[in-house]
Amino acid sequence: MEQSESAAPDSVTDPPVEVLSAVFEITETRRDGDRIVFYGESLVPERMLVREVWPEFRRAGYEMHAQLSRMGETDIVIAEPIATGNGVPWKNLALFVATILSTMFVGAVGWYYVPLSDIVANPLLMLTAWPFTVAILGVLSVHELGHYLMGRYHGVNVSLPYLIPFIFPFGTLGAIIRMRGQMPDRKALFDIGVAGPLAGLAATIVVTAVGLSLEPMTVPAWAFSGSGDVIVFNNPPLLDAIATALGQPTEYADPRTVVHPVVIGGWVGMFFTVLNLLPVGQLDGGHMMRAMLGERQESLAAVVPALLFGLAGYLYYIRGLGINESVGLWFFWGMLSTFIAYNGPADPVDETPLDPVRVAIGLFTFALGAACFLLVPIQVIPA
Repeated sequence: MEQSESAAPDSVTDPPVEVLSAVFEITETRRDGDRIVFYGESLVPERMLVREVWPEFRRAGYEMHAQLSRMGETDIVIAEPIATGNGVPWKNLALFVATILSTMFVGAVGWYYVPLSDIVANPLLMLTAWPFTVAILGVLSVHELGHYLMGRYHGVNVSLPYLIPFIFPFGTLGAIIRMRGQMPDRKALFDIGVAGPLAGLAATIVVTAVGLSLEPMTVPAWAFSGSGDVIVFNNPPLLDAIATALGQPTEYADPRTVVHPVVIGGWVGMFFTVLNLLPVGQLDGGHMMRAMLGERQESLAAVVPALLFGLAGYLYYIRGLGINESVGLWFFWGMLSTFIAYNGPADPVDETPLDPVRVAIGLFTFALGAACFLLVPIQVIPA
């Protein structure tokens, strides 16, 4: 692949006002630190203005945004120097450390069966769960770093990953990156969107294979005989396929014997891949479909919430499953996808359609995502 012509420049010069003047009648210019605001009247529609002006501003070291008002009001064009990100990413580091601690704690208590009282007496016992933490954070970090590296390759201003600490069952809610500024073209939008799922799935397959090759765990008698609900994580087709290829079991005749907790890292990677590939909003699938279909992606995104609500209804009314047997999961994602569908994917400046190779890669990635899908991925049942 060739690097996008809109890659970030080596230095910042004055913005090319003459380029803006060709499509925007400037009546006033104000400076607020490094930020420059142009007031006036646009002579063309907003999409055309951005397409004509943005590349030259980008080459000069500026990100630009247009805010065109209604008839009779002042239009605004804002130019800001592209952030270099040379400082220490303290927030990213703090969240990273917090997520290491949360996944180690959850892993030790929930997956390695270390009594909570023992951890309170000796917090270093959390280190027992380091393989679980490496597996979980490995698949999530590789996924987000795929986005990050491809964003940097295309000169798009992207942040380092933000890991999100949480509580049970995994100790994290995942990870995100932030994309700032305009998207150069469909090619960049697709490459950034697809890089995460492909990189994450590669890490997921490796983690799953390693976990299946490790010795299984024996659930202690005190945990096995305890009362309360049990969370069951059913195997997606890809996990079963990896186990079959390696000749390793995922279940054992003795219910006290379970797979090594590292396998859960692979399960998490597959589950998050399915959710990320939903073709709506700012999710990876939304970016990919926007690049593949153009503005027609909006029609597809409008159907996704109905499909998720229908899936929840099917499990509840036809299969007779309860809220805790993935009915609530799909209903929640139906509501969430309804919300995020209105905040669609990034609109690229250049709408040139993708080449056939990228379209094929996109279809292949969605097929891999389908191999991670399961009607009932999670069930909460009485012990």
